[in-house]
Amino acid sequence: MKKSILAILIVASLAACKPQDPAPLPPEATTAAAPAAAPAEPAPAADPAAVDATAAPVDGAAPVDGAAPADAAAPAADAAPAAVAAVDGEAVFKKACVLCHGAGVAGAPKFGDAADWGPRAAQGEATLFDHAIKGFTGQKGMMPAKGGSAGLSDDEVKAAVTYMVEHSK
Repeated sequence: MKKSILAILIVASLAACKPQDPAPLPPEATTAAAPAAAPAEPAPAADPAAVDATAAPVDGAAPVDGAAPADAAAPAADAAPAAVAAVDGEAVFKKACVLCHGAGVAGAPKFGDAADWGPRAAQGEATLFDHAIKGFTGQKGMMPAKGGSAGLSDDEVKAAVTYMVEHSK
């Protein structure tokens, strides 16, 4: 009986942690997290014979005059770390995490509480990110996947976790 009441209370409190209409992130956080725009294509040449032989093929077409295809993955790989760094962890925390981590709902480590965060942080950043993104049930409580805010990206969750850990030392 007690376990079922406890389970109901935990579910009810977690339902309160999920904002119904989350506030949007500041414009600088959302635009910086967007993938890098592809470089603009050059204007078409007036003379079809004047096509640039070094231009990348379009939609899988064969390269012109044996030119090697451009490596399209390189810009995306360079943009990924910048996108993670550009996410505002504080804004994500205020939007999605503060309801539970502000009050310690369902065993959530309270923001700014070094004793609560210390053992968790000692497990390492990768473990914290994994538990926050995928969800976790431990001895002290449980963490729903992405805090119950399924609309958050993994990078937003990571930024929020980093923010909370940095402010709980």
